[in-house]
Amino acid sequence: MKLSRLLPAVFAILLTTAPLFGGNKDEGPVSAVSFVVLKDDNGKPIRNAAVILHPVGPHGKQGKTGFELKADDQGKTHFDGIPYGTWRIQVIAPGFQTFGDDFHISQTEQQITIRMKRPQGQYSIYDKHDGSGGGSNNSPPPDGKQQ
Repeated sequence: MKLSRLLPAVFAILLTTAPLFGGNKDEGPVSAVSFVVLKDDNGKPIRNAAVILHPVGPHGKQGKTGFELKADDQGKTHFDGIPYGTWRIQVIAPGFQTFGDDFHISQTEQQITIRMKRPQGQYSIYDKHDGSGGGSNNSPPPDGKQQ
């Protein structure tokens, strides 16, 4: 892509994110936050994971603004200039459960490691289990009719 086409896009991004990050340095401290996204079972990095951040206001209400980062081949991504406070972080990667949690950003440099899990099977009361009572032969069939 030519630089002349790229500059307007970069400028538009800066204009739309300036209110989110308080374009003015006098509005409070900011942090350089690094993220590492790993597979929970073996600790290997997950490339191209989407790391989505939203500010969290009073009473746990998520702000309408936010932004998305992409993890590199080492499962890492980084952003300088995140204002101190609580941020809701969601991580999405194909083949893994979506991760979401709130983090308090309160240091000039902070690293957050996210461990992603593989999807789990759903629990059904109609399946046989290890003596927990569900799915025994005395249970009615799913349609509720006795045989």
